[in-house]
Amino acid sequence: MNVVAPMTDPSLSGQMMPAAKSPILEMRGISQIFPGVKALDGVNISLYPGQVTALIGENGAGKSTLVKILTGIYVPSEGEIFIDGQPVSFSSAQDAVDAGVTAIHQETVLFDELSVAENIFLGHAPRTRFGLIDWRTMNARAAKLLHTLESEIDPTIRLKDLSIAQRHLVAIARALSVEARIVIMDEPTAALSRKEIDDLFRIVAELKRQGKAILFISHKFDEVYEIAENFAVFRDGRAVGHGRLAETPQDAIVRMMVGRDVSNIFPKVDVAIGETVLSVENYCHPTEYRDISFELKRGEILGVYGLVGAGRSEICQSLFGVTKPSSGRLVLEGEALSIRSPRDAIAAGIVYVPEERGRHGLALPMPIFQNMSLPSLARTSRSGFLKAANELALARKYAERLDLRAAALSVPVGTLSGGNQQKVVIGKWLATLPKVIILDEPTKGIDIGSKAAVHGFISELAAEGLSIIMVSSELPEILGVSDRVLVMREGLSAGIFERSQLSAEVLVRAATGNA
Repeated sequence: MNVVAPMTDPSLSGQMMPAAKSPILEMRGISQIFPGVKALDGVNISLYPGQVTALIGENGAGKSTLVKILTGIYVPSEGEIFIDGQPVSFSSAQDAVDAGVTAIHQETVLFDELSVAENIFLGHAPRTRFGLIDWRTMNARAAKLLHTLESEIDPTIRLKDLSIAQRHLVAIARALSVEARIVIMDEPTAALSRKEIDDLFRIVAELKRQGKAILFISHKFDEVYEIAENFAVFRDGRAVGHGRLAETPQDAIVRMMVGRDVSNIFPKVDVAIGETVLSVENYCHPTEYRDISFELKRGEILGVYGLVGAGRSEICQSLFGVTKPSSGRLVLEGEALSIRSPRDAIAAGIVYVPEERGRHGLALPMPIFQNMSLPSLARTSRSGFLKAANELALARKYAERLDLRAAALSVPVGTLSGGNQQKVVIGKWLATLPKVIILDEPTKGIDIGSKAAVHGFISELAAEGLSIIMVSSELPEILGVSDRVLVMREGLSAGIFERSQLSAEVLVRAATGNA
């Protein structure tokens, strides 16, 4: 195979690279123009049979727009799409499916009350000769699909009875239930443990063996280098680089993504740690955690680390009143607290940025300024009536502070990139003037440049005296940002480690019980 060096000039947007095989899919000169915004500007990308191409870029770089064009949600303003060298056009999602394109999204819409088989074949269930759903055939096909994914999930059980990882397998089976030749995986590992990621990558290897072309979108460089052969980098709606991953160092890709070196992704600022603000004493829950105790000081960033299922999010949700502990004591600034609901927590000065920002942190159809002001309505209303001018002023203050990138504060928050949505969630809670902020996976699903910005802002908040609890599954993040780290294992505290004690080996040993 003849291979060209990675391209870094956005004006060089021709074929992605020479290859021994002809591409299954080519997108040439694709542009997407919205009112006042050019989301894509003449990008080209090619996908090859039996190969994974990683699509890399910061939030807002145009990745999601490209996927929506490829899946028939958007019709491109300019450019052409070719499959097997023949021009095609998608005016609907069904057109894309009929052409052999399927997508596995980070947050695929599934239905809790339907069975596994019904979720897999929703919209294209097999029918009897009388036009009725052929339940036996549907369940059998679903079982066969799941078996190919090395899963023995019962296709007749309801989706709500499955774990997160099992739901993800159902989403994959749903995507593969059509005869797809082009598979798009959009942040498919965001909610998976390492073992579940390994299982997914075995599935990807099988798809490659079958000759499918795969577009893999991820912000995790270790995954990209593990699973993909090729890469394409987008920045500000333009294609700024492409090539073979085996010949391209990570630093070079980062420079293409952000247009600069990101030498310090974890800009930790040394802060004078103050007095104890929050004390958690012997917190217990019947099924989630037991005997959890720790202190949080003023200006401190307390990292919480552990494997998936260790009880990290559950303890944080209890502190915010989402769930109730069965026993234990909570003390804030020397006064005992009884947190029975999020309303109580907010009133006391404890706020929570959830892991699933789109589902639990935002009202996606509502505009940015209303999301920002939602917990602070008493400050933005007068005599019981909301004042839009007050809401806008509040939102503008925190949008500027967080460097929020949006066309206007009146646009729906669901139209923003993941990184900018996270800024809205953080901004709305900062507007309540909290004493303690809990950040649950604050950089989940956002790009490396946005991660650096979020980490820098977290350090700034600590320097201003805010007390911070940060849950993260990413060791570099925990090690780079935390002053101390609480490690949880199977619902128990496996130890609290000072910054001077921190290392990847120490934390992993504590989290896995291999001390």
